[in-house]
Amino acid sequence: MNIPMIVEIALSALLFLTLIYCAVLERRLAALRSGQDGLKQTIAALNEAIISAGSSMRMLKSTAAGAAEALDARMSRARSLADELSLLAASGERIAERMDRGAVKPNSNNVLPANLGSRLESLKPVALRNVR
Repeated sequence: MNIPMIVEIALSALLFLTLIYCAVLERRLAALRSGQDGLKQTIAALNEAIISAGSSMRMLKSTAAGAAEALDARMSRARSLADELSLLAASGERIAERMDRGAVKPNSNNVLPANLGSRLESLKPVALRNVR
C-alpha cells in the first residue's frame, strides 16, 4: 500500500465522521428552533396577560376612586346628621332640665298652658319644624 491511498482512506473516514457530526448538530439545532418557537408563543401569551392585568388594574383603580368618593359623601352626610342629632339631644336635655326645675308648671287644674306647644315648637331645629 502506498501512502497516498492511506491518506485518502484516513480523509474519507474523517469526512464520514464529520458528516455524522453535522447530522447530529442539525437535529440539535432543529430542536432548539422548535423550542424557540414555543418560547415565542409563551412570551406572546405572557405579554397579553400583562396587558390584560394592566387594564384590570386601571379599572380597579377607577372603581376604587368612585367608591372613595361615594364613601366620602356618605361620611359627610353622616357627620351632618350626627351634628343635627347632637343638637336635638342637647335641646331635649334643656327641655328636660326646664321641666325638672319647674319652668313649665301646670295650672291649678293640672292642665298645661295653652302656649306650651308653640314654646316647644320654637325649641326645635329649623330643619325639623316643617317635618310632620
